Amino acid sequence: MIIFNRRILFISLIFCIFALGASCRNSNLEKKTLTLCKADGTELSVKAELAVKPEDRNFGFMERKNIPDGTGMLFVFEYDQILSFWMKNTPTPLSIAFITKDGKIKDIFDMQPFSTASKTSTGYVRYALEVPQGWYKKNGIKTGDVLKIDF
Repeated sequence: MIIFNRRILFISLIFCIFALGASCRNSNLEKKTLTLCKADGTELSVKAELAVKPEDRNFGFMERKNIPDGTGMLFVFEYDQILSFWMKNTPTPLSIAFITKDGKIKDIFDMQPFSTASKTSTGYVRYALEVPQGWYKKNGIKTGDVLKIDF
């Protein structure tokens, strides 16, 4: 009986370690306050985690159940390219902006939780900014507006 309980304890411990590791993934990303400039000249801030390394970009907001309003994740790429994103293993609805190297918002799309349908930029971009779904619309951010690139 004692051996059986030790096995259960060991298996439970291993499960908890993996679960904790998954929930802590990306929690150590650098955070930066970004400024978006609207066409009318007003500015808006968003606190974003920076996903720069390939493994951080690949994981993104997966498994995150709560993404507070006014926060997001900026995916930073080394060169301009056509980008595609999906929502596999992502339980929270998001909106994504594809952004050129000079900061201009090229596209904005809404993405549905757990969807494997890709959202693809309509041109070459360097960045993608994910925020809670509807945040861009609620704050009047549109294509053509600009993300200040000062990092």
